[in-house]
Amino acid sequence: MDFNGSDTITGPRSEDALPDTVSAAVKIVVVGGFGVGKTTMVGAVSEIRPLTTEETMTQAGVGVDDNYGSETKTATTVAMDFGRISITDEIVLYLFGTPGQERFWFLWNGLFEGALGGVVLVDTRRLEVSFDVIGRLEERGVPFVVAVNAFPEAPNHPLDELRGALDLPEYVPIVNCDARQRDSSRDVLMTLMRYLHATAPVS
Repeated sequence: MDFNGSDTITGPRSEDALPDTVSAAVKIVVVGGFGVGKTTMVGAVSEIRPLTTEETMTQAGVGVDDNYGSETKTATTVAMDFGRISITDEIVLYLFGTPGQERFWFLWNGLFEGALGGVVLVDTRRLEVSFDVIGRLEERGVPFVVAVNAFPEAPNHPLDELRGALDLPEYVPIVNCDARQRDSSRDVLMTLMRYLHATAPVS
């Protein structure tokens, strides 16, 4: 599930400048296994042209990367994806999509630094890869929501069953989404923001 409009860019453009009304910026990580739709989500929802670090997949990854369900995928993120979306006139989210292959997971620690929250994208054909992803967020103490990406050929399970399969606590939100759709991806981010607001310490 690739986002064809996510052209790589080399620097900021004047139209990408933050509005003067912005008073707070929040870092959000979008994580998940290989080919679950992270680049697609960042590209679909970003109000600026997203920065991507996609490279053509080569024979070097054969037998190393698990591309089940993404056999037609020809490019992959090797560092990060970056996008931005305004939630209100005052608040913007900076989105950092992580690389999905396990051999690039060492980059995650740096991407997690300063993150207020995360979105875990899940493919129901490969639920097992989500356990390590969720575990890493829990180890870092990064609050997160789970978004089940809608692949046409993927099995459709009730969210309660998926919560049990992923061993998610009741307080962690889990929602369905279509990472290709801006509105759907934005709804996921709004679910995360509501969750962060509800769990924030009262000062």
